[in-house]
Amino acid sequence: MAGLFAALADPTRLRLLNLIGGREVCVCYFVEILRQGQPKISRHLAYLRRAGLVTARREGKWMHYRMVPQADEAAASILAAALAALKNDRQMEADRAKLDRACCAPQKLVMPEGAPRPAPVASLVES
Repeated sequence: MAGLFAALADPTRLRLLNLIGGREVCVCYFVEILRQGQPKISRHLAYLRRAGLVTARREGKWMHYRMVPQADEAAASILAAALAALKNDRQMEADRAKLDRACCAPQKLVMPEGAPRPAPVASLVES
């Protein structure tokens, strides 16, 4: 439990979890939306991976992140409550809106050429 709470104790990690939600997101979107350097974003994502909250998948040069279902019922409940609380936070809403706009109109963000769009996790299971 201490690892879960430590992972949730950082604003950048909360913003990352908020953006991931129920989809898989390429790290390039995190960098652009959070306006933070790739090394810092990657350190926070590595922290979330070590805590067992996210998993990564490489596709060519792109790293994609998605949430990991929590096997422990208490951890799952705490994580769900934290994510639900983020839904009403202005910064979190603004971040999600930027990602939603990027998904529908990627030209609005300055993204590397060929950057993959975020995908719903369900569609990844089907492929």
